Order: sequence, then structure tokens, then C-alpha cells
Amino acid sequence: MRGPFTSLKRLLLASIAFVLGAAVLTYVVDPLQLFRPSRTAFYSDDTRVQNAGLIRSQSFDAAFMGTSLAIHFRQSDIDRALGVRSLKLAMTGSNSRQQAFVLEQAIDRGARRVIWAMDDFIFVDAADIEADPYLSVDLYRGTTKGIASYLFSAAMAKEALFALLRSVPPLQGPLTRAAPFLPVKFALADVDDIYALPRDFDVAREYNAKRTLAAFAYITSPVRSRFLGEGYGYDAMAGHFERDAVGLITRHPDVTFDIYFPPYSVLQFVAMREASPETLKIVTDLTAVVAQRLTQLPNVRLHDFRAIKAVTHDLDNYGDVIHHSPVIDAKVLQWLANGEYRVDPKQPTASLDELKSQVEAYRVPK
Repeated sequence: MRGPFTSLKRLLLASIAFVLGAAVLTYVVDPLQLFRPSRTAFYSDDTRVQNAGLIRSQSFDAAFMGTSLAIHFRQSDIDRALGVRSLKLAMTGSNSRQQAFVLEQAIDRGARRVIWAMDDFIFVDAADIEADPYLSVDLYRGTTKGIASYLFSAAMAKEALFALLRSVPPLQGPLTRAAPFLPVKFALADVDDIYALPRDFDVAREYNAKRTLAAFAYITSPVRSRFLGEGYGYDAMAGHFERDAVGLITRHPDVTFDIYFPPYSVLQFVAMREASPETLKIVTDLTAVVAQRLTQLPNVRLHDFRAIKAVTHDLDNYGDVIHHSPVIDAKVLQWLANGEYRVDPKQPTASLDELKSQVEAYRVPK
């Protein structure tokens, strides 16, 4: 007769064997490509995790960074326009601590050029990178803790198992087609498709003046307008800029930084003018200092796209007050390639002054 101790021992051994088996599966399949590149890899839109694998597995000489304003760019378009071999590392809602940390990893792995969409709101106060709950620094650094969290992750074991099944020839086609509709993250067959809009995307339906004006009305509503200034504080933001942006740039004098202020619609600033003027002052004061500071650094080329009236006043270019359409993505790359709208170090606030005049004079369409 088997005693309870024997049953418990067998259960414990079976559990250990199962956990170790799952870890071995994750290591062998390596869905994140932390240990080795894979020709049959699939990719995830969870960029805060996926970027750790991309930096280790991809071949690149340039890194592209930004928030959701830069998330839909395709690497192939960046490469074609700028003549680089790029790695898109943009992360929705990311802050300057996260961006600087990820860029540092990419630079350490060979990036000699950085294209950086620098939103003013990335400098809002947030957790220190070592305590950040949304970005695993140990995973990026490849520490014992980071590797263990990867190998012993049930979620990664599930992804590895699905990838293994998908590699079986009879199942490859059906599972690849079904992947976007299944509860798996690694469903993208092409690295170029990571957080990119489908090529047949209906731009006119999602980006138009009606949606942009509706978003303006929403964010300026008295019950929501307080959120326009949430997290904004000049002293803290200026400090984060110096630490995260200037610190990264000066640590890597051999890396060229192409930094640009994205072309928000004019309604973003008008919303602040109407509902949160103190926030508008913080933004303009901060970006004045940013422009003055960056234009003095020899390895920085700063571009300001915020006062291009033909773009920023055409509300059909936007899906809300800040997110521009893929048509403007292409224009941004062309401006960068041609060196257009580059900030003159002798007049670092000229474009900002023009923006201020536009915002002051603008009247919202009825």
C-alpha cells in the first residue's frame, strides 16, 4: 500500500519534470530569439518584450525609437528612405527612461545611428528603470534572473509549444493563418509587420477631420481636460531630459542622433491653450530648452515638424489630435532624408516661435 508521502513525492517529481521540460522547450524553440536567430521565427506586438529579442537576433546599424506616434513605421520604409539597416524599437506609451535604456542596449549591439521621435510627454515623471514594472531590464541585460524568468515562464512555454506545432509541415499553413485569432502573442511572420498597419488599411476611414475634431472635443471637455496636464511638471521633465536624452547622447559621441519633434495636429496645442494653458507653457518652455541643448551637441541633428502648417492644420491627416496617418509617416522619412526642417543652432527656437504664433491665431472649425 502506497503511503501519502510516496504519492506526494511522485507528484512533486512530476511537477519538477514538467517545469524543467517546459524550460527546455522554451530554450530549444526560443520564441524570443534570445539565444540564437531563427529563420522560422514569429514576432509579437508586445514591443517591450519583443525588443529584447530583436536587439539580440537582428542585424542592424540604426535604431528607430518613439512612442505610439512612431509605432506604425515599417523597417523596410525606414531603410529605403534613409539608406540604413534599421531596427524599429518604438513602444506605445513609453517614457524617456525606457527609451534611453532600450536604445543603450541597441547601441551596445552595433547601432551607429539613432532616429528618435521625441515627444514632449516622454519626459513625464515615472518609475526608475530598475523598478519599472513594465520593462524587464534583466531580460535585456541577459542576467541570470532575466534568463530564468524567460525559461520558466508559462506564457513563453505556451508560445514555444505553439511554435513547435507550427513547424510541423502539415500544420504550418493552417496554424499560421489561425495565429492572429488565437491566444498567442508571437503571431507575426515578418519582422516588418511588428505593430505596422496592414498594407490594405483604409486610411481615409481612420484618419479624417471628423475623428480629429471629435477627439479635440473629448479631451477639452471640462470633465476630462485635467488629464491634459497629467504628469507634466517642468523641473522633473527638464531633469529627465538631461539624464535620459542628453546623458545617452553624450555617452556615445560616435553615434549620430537624428531627433525630431513629431508633427502633432495643431489641435493638440490648441487644446492646451483652451483647457490647460499652464500645460502649454510647460511644453513650450521645455521644448525651447530641449532645442537649445540638443543643437549644441555635435552628434545631434534636430528637426522640428510641429509648425508645418500644410500638414498640421490639415485635420484629415490625423486620427485624433496627435496620431498622424501613414501618409505623414512617409513624409517624415522624406524630410529626414532630405534634411528638411532642421533646427538651426543659431536660431534654435525659430520653429517654436512660429508654432506659438500659429497656435495663438488658430480658430477651431465648427
